[in-house]
Amino acid sequence: MELRRQGLSEQSFAFLILLPAAVVIFGVVLFPLVTTFIYSLQNMELISAEKGKFLGLLNYLRVLRSDWFWQALGRTMYFTVVSLTVETVLGLLIALLLNTRFHGVGLLRVLIIIPWATPGIVTASIWKWIYNPEYGVLNAVLTRLHILGQYRAWLSDPFLAMNMVIVADVWKMTPFAVIFFLAALQFINKSLYEAATVDGAGVFSRFWHITLPYLVPTMAVVVVMRTMEKFKAFDVFYVMTRGGPANGTKVLVYEAYLKAFSNLQYSISSTLSYLIAVLVLAFTIAYVRLLKRGEASDS
Repeated sequence: MELRRQGLSEQSFAFLILLPAAVVIFGVVLFPLVTTFIYSLQNMELISAEKGKFLGLLNYLRVLRSDWFWQALGRTMYFTVVSLTVETVLGLLIALLLNTRFHGVGLLRVLIIIPWATPGIVTASIWKWIYNPEYGVLNAVLTRLHILGQYRAWLSDPFLAMNMVIVADVWKMTPFAVIFFLAALQFINKSLYEAATVDGAGVFSRFWHITLPYLVPTMAVVVVMRTMEKFKAFDVFYVMTRGGPANGTKVLVYEAYLKAFSNLQYSISSTLSYLIAVLVLAFTIAYVRLLKRGEASDS
């Protein structure tokens, strides 16, 4: 009644309420997306005399034909597959542990969130200090345990540096998988385990036939969300390695950053950003189809 007295319908009132959020979304999300796509179709190199010239898909062809793109894609894929596999497996094991009842499990459930709650820049800085070749904690511990004979520069070798970055990322993001798996485990009917135990099923048999099938949808969600985040990983590489040594940790996002802010190649950087989005979309569709195919075969 009050709305009618003021001459406003429910639709108009709802529009006024949503208008500020729509403006923010357009300014922060939609406008940059459209602008970036336009840049990818033009020559936006600040050092070029033909700045603003329409090129169509030529930028995409240039990127796809370049060696640096496929090398960066290979590093990104390695980082994604290895870290995602370790995070998923480790997160599942920790969730299974925290799903049991023992003294102090509540405290452990709280402590496990701390790495995930730590900002990415802080996490990368901590691990860079841990890996320090002169006074790092990792070298100190391993030499005290007589595992290493002398201090080692953990970020000086391209392949080793990538794996050290993976360790830092796994430490931070494993709690994300733990939270999802632990929440799913809470809803499994305990009577299923009791019936399986009565039928003589062991621990591994119960896990394989009851727990794992129930967690497949949750696992798919974790894999999809983390795949998107892996392809966008930037802060850990920026702080720890800056793409080095010898470009050994120069992933796609960091390559796009360098193209834009070091080489002033905004069109190439925009093109690379959209190619990353296409790759993430392709992986997401593949995950969803595999999940639906698995559900259809189970039914």
